[in-house]
Amino acid sequence: MTDQQLLAVLALQNVSKIGDITAKKLINHCGSAEAVFSETKQNLLKIDGIGEIVISDLFNTCHFKEAEAELRFIKDDNISCHYFTDDSYPEKLKHCIDGPILLFQSGNINLKQQRIISVVGARKITTQGIANCETLIEDLAPFNPVIVSGFAYGTDITAQKAAVKNNLQTIGCLAHGLNQIYPKVHKKYVADIEKHGGFFTDFWSNHPFDRNNFLKRNRIIAGLSEATIIVESAEKGGSLVTADIANSYNREVFAIPGRITDSQSVGCNNLIKHQKAHLLSSAADLIYILGWELDISTGSITKKPAVQKQLFVELELEEKAVYNFLKDNGKELLDMIALKCNMPTFRVATILLNMELKGVVRPLPGKQFEVI
Repeated sequence: MTDQQLLAVLALQNVSKIGDITAKKLINHCGSAEAVFSETKQNLLKIDGIGEIVISDLFNTCHFKEAEAELRFIKDDNISCHYFTDDSYPEKLKHCIDGPILLFQSGNINLKQQRIISVVGARKITTQGIANCETLIEDLAPFNPVIVSGFAYGTDITAQKAAVKNNLQTIGCLAHGLNQIYPKVHKKYVADIEKHGGFFTDFWSNHPFDRNNFLKRNRIIAGLSEATIIVESAEKGGSLVTADIANSYNREVFAIPGRITDSQSVGCNNLIKHQKAHLLSSAADLIYILGWELDISTGSITKKPAVQKQLFVELELEEKAVYNFLKDNGKELLDMIALKCNMPTFRVATILLNMELKGVVRPLPGKQFEVI
C-alpha cells in the first residue's frame, strides 16, 4: 500500500460516524478508500444503509490533516499496518464483520499457519487461577500455539508471561495507541513480548486512554483466535463480553470451572451452565475439541483426520433419530438438534459423543455437527 492509499484509509478510519462495518461497505462499493472521498455525496447516498447522518462529516478536511499526523507517527516509529484486504491481515479476523479496516502492529508477529488461542479472565486473579493458567499454557506448549490476550492486570499478563516462559509467540491487544502502555507497570514486559510476538491495536496514537476502549479491543482478541479460554471471571466482567463476541463469531469458547462458593468462578460456571462454553478441566479437553494432533516426527500441528464411517454401524433408537435429522438437514447446532429431536441438550451431547466414537458424525467449529 502506498503512502497516499494509506493516508486515505486513515482518513476514512478517522470519520467518527463511520465504523468498520460501514467503512468496508463504502470501500467495497467504491473500490478503495481514495475512491470513497472522490465519490459524490449523491452517489454515496444511493448505497444501501448509507444516510445523511453517516456521511455528514465525511468530507471534513480535518480527517486528512489528522491522518497526515498519524502517518508521520507510523513512519517514525516503524509501525506495521495491515489493511483488511491484505494478505498480511490476520486470516481469522478477516471473517469478522466488524474487524478493523486497519490494524497497527509492533514487534515480530507471525500468524501464518499458526494455531491461535486467546486466554482472558479476571484482573483480580486468584492464586489458583494463576496456577491453572500457567499449567494450561505449559501443557499446550508442545503444540506451539500463539497466545493472545489483552496485556491487562491479572489473567492477561499471567498468560502472556507464561507464553514467554514457554518460548511461545504471544500477542497483546491494546485498548490505546502504540505510543503508550497501560498499565504503566507492565512496561517492563514490553521488550520480551515484542521479542516473542508483539502488539496489535486499531487505536491511533492521539486517542486518549478510555476504559470504554476495552470493549472495542475485545473484538480483536476474540476475532484473532480459533478459541477463547476464560480462566476466571466474576459474575460480570470484560472477559464474559469477549466470550460473547467469540460465540457471535462462531468460535469455540472454553471456561475453567470453580467451586460455587468462589466469587471469581461465578462467570465461568455460568458460561458452562448456559452452554456458552465448553468445560475445560485440562489442556486435553481443548486439544480434543479443536482436533489438534501433534506430529512427533516433525513437531508440527496437524488436524486430526476425519474418522472413516464404519459399515453397518448399529445405532440406538435415539442415535438413529439424531442421525436421520442431520442426514436430512446437514450440519446443525447442538441446541437445534436437541430442539428438533425433542431431547434435552445434555442428552444429545452424550449421544453425539457416542456417535462420534462410532464414526458416524463429526464436530464442527461453533458447536455444530454433521454426518460423515
